[in-house]
Amino acid sequence: MHIDRYLTTEEAAAYLKLKERKIYDLAANGAIPASKVTGRWLFPRAALDRWIEGGLSLPDGVPAAEPPAIVGGSHDLLLEWALRRSSPGLALLPEGSVTGLQRLVRNEVTAAAIHLHDAAGSEEANIAAVRAMPGLHDAVLIAFARREQGLVLVHGNPLGIASLSDAVMRRARFGLRQQGAGAQLLLESLLKRGALAFADLTTAVGDFPSGSDLALAIRNGDVDCGIATRAVAAVNGLAFVPLAAERLDLVMRRRSYFEPPAQALMTTLRLSAFAQQATAFGGYDVSEAGTVRLNR
Repeated sequence: MHIDRYLTTEEAAAYLKLKERKIYDLAANGAIPASKVTGRWLFPRAALDRWIEGGLSLPDGVPAAEPPAIVGGSHDLLLEWALRRSSPGLALLPEGSVTGLQRLVRNEVTAAAIHLHDAAGSEEANIAAVRAMPGLHDAVLIAFARREQGLVLVHGNPLGIASLSDAVMRRARFGLRQQGAGAQLLLESLLKRGALAFADLTTAVGDFPSGSDLALAIRNGDVDCGIATRAVAAVNGLAFVPLAAERLDLVMRRRSYFEPPAQALMTTLRLSAFAQQATAFGGYDVSEAGTVRLNR
């Protein structure tokens, strides 16, 4: 008998024994694995199964399904370096902070690297997001680094840009990050705090999935600037205008924290070589690396 891999809203409601209105609400809020194709929601059956399993409350003695050995969420050069040196290793799947959190809820990744921003520029935005995320009742949030974020610009900064408002007024071509990426959330927050409108930006077509992709586009002359870390600018020989200091944290389920992959990463964070690499990249403060910031 053929089993459809993708379910319609009606089929997903029947499969999960929920009302269709509830399925629509969950999909619209990004709280359930779904994809919108030509205006119609589709739900991968296998992803729905993982989503249900990720929220299981299990009796003592019954093991939970192990998530893949992957760190989702934000891309970061120092994190990438640390993961390569951790054994047994964790792979990196950089798709943006919000997507990483959603994958963690669905048990599709072991951890998510997040750097979230709100309109007020609160330093505790990561903690607030984890507390508010349905299905993360058993999460721990681990400090990875404080890092500098800002405008990455063409080498030599030929437009003479010294601030975000400068870049807007001089109609510099911005390379944008995808929706839900921490850098994109930071840009939106900075625009609001500076009484600037998103519509005032001169933007390139398409999104840039990571800081490295953005840097390549700047070097190729496709865009003039965009939001990324000081480390990305330095590695690519580009100019940098600092705009904010932020926290990059790792969030995972409590059970995953004590498993060998996560513990190997925690060991790497304590190495002198880790601190030395942070200094070499530039723009990092790793004095709190490995500290538990939230234990739900």
